[in-house]
Amino acid sequence: MKGNFEFRTRKSNRSLWVIECINPNCSWRLRASKIVPESTKFVIRKYVGVHSCSLLNRNANHRQATYVVIGEQVAPQYVGVEKGPGPKGVQTFARTELGAQISYYKAWRGRKHAHTLIRGSPEQSFHVLPSYFHMLEKLNPGTVTRIEVDGESRFKYLFLAFGVAIRGFRYMRKVVGIDGTFLKGQYRGVLLVATVQDGNGQCYPLAWGIVDSENEDAWSWFLTQLKEIIGDTDELALISDRAPSIKKAISTVFEKAHHGACAWHVAQNIKNKFKCADIMGSYWSAVNAYRCEDFTGYMIEISNRYPRVAEYLENEVGFEKWSRCHYPGLRYNITTTNMVESLNSMLVNARDFPYVALLDVIQEKMSKWWNDRRIVATAITTPLTPSRESELRPRFAQSNGRHTSQLNPITYHVKGGELEGVVDIFNKTCTCKEFDIDKLPCVHAVAAAHHAQVSVYNLVSPYYTKEYYLC
Repeated sequence: MKGNFEFRTRKSNRSLWVIECINPNCSWRLRASKIVPESTKFVIRKYVGVHSCSLLNRNANHRQATYVVIGEQVAPQYVGVEKGPGPKGVQTFARTELGAQISYYKAWRGRKHAHTLIRGSPEQSFHVLPSYFHMLEKLNPGTVTRIEVDGESRFKYLFLAFGVAIRGFRYMRKVVGIDGTFLKGQYRGVLLVATVQDGNGQCYPLAWGIVDSENEDAWSWFLTQLKEIIGDTDELALISDRAPSIKKAISTVFEKAHHGACAWHVAQNIKNKFKCADIMGSYWSAVNAYRCEDFTGYMIEISNRYPRVAEYLENEVGFEKWSRCHYPGLRYNITTTNMVESLNSMLVNARDFPYVALLDVIQEKMSKWWNDRRIVATAITTPLTPSRESELRPRFAQSNGRHTSQLNPITYHVKGGELEGVVDIFNKTCTCKEFDIDKLPCVHAVAAAHHAQVSVYNLVSPYYTKEYYLC
């Protein structure tokens, strides 16, 4: 093939293979037969390796350069990587390595065949899925897997939660982001993800699912499996976009948990529906306001300029869904589903893989994440995680010069700065509301702790501690 000489098959059966140059007057030929009749291996019996035909017989559009041959040759370049060369890269490979000029379509088919050789076909993936899940459960204690089939025993949904993620959930803030992303393989589907944030503010994937589409039945099934591993309590918050199927499924499956809307998705809806990108500064200030007084001020700004936007946010979305200060449960500083979006971005190259190959990528990445974070956590020398320590330390400097007076054994009035605060160090609250919502001492709480000669670390939520981060 590299010499651009084509050949034709003169004879081919179960025991003999004879090929010769496409020019009948050329001496080039190869004859191979089975080693022994019962063997599956062939041995070359005769080979004339020199072409006696004219160079005019050379053809860069080699008839033997089929997509199967191209795929077999380029397949090693897809081992151990998620992406590998695209169709144009396969064309370059065929030209430089095989001396063949192939079309973009043949390169695309060759790439697809190489993927099948390395990662298996979608049909093979469906076939091995039950045994794959069985091995996951055996090798990862506590792992939960589910497969749902239809009335004709055809695949419908799957659910996967690794045991280590389930065990670690008790040490995470109970704010779960959920979202879905479209898969691009032969049978399409949607990848559903439920994730939380660890004490260092990093994604902590909790559960994965694959369904046919983002409809109410699919979401209800996925959330029912999720509920079995995380429970349903008042402390639990579920954050998602405002898709009707998700909203209805959450309200049906979770009776006690609170549902919040992703503030970023709400912002996108505002820009698309009302064409008012210039109001986004006031909107995000309202989203992040800790006190209702501040929130009201920002909403007045929005209402004065875009009354319809203010009406949409209050009546159609609901303040309690997107506003930090109005949220009825514990949402901490998590206002968006960015933690889920980052996972979707991480898997962008694997979304066209067969399902088992996709799950392999997820397992590999999760294992690496957990191992890397354990190494980081072990090396921490402070009581808190690095990100929370970096948040807290500037507040020590800001608390200097604040005037603190004790009102009763547990309550302190802190003056100075732009805003005063009354801190209850026993119930861990402050009138600025930052301490109440984030569960990390505000500057007033730091000043009060110093005045009361109490370690400020005793006022921090255990979710931000090194101890929890290691679990």
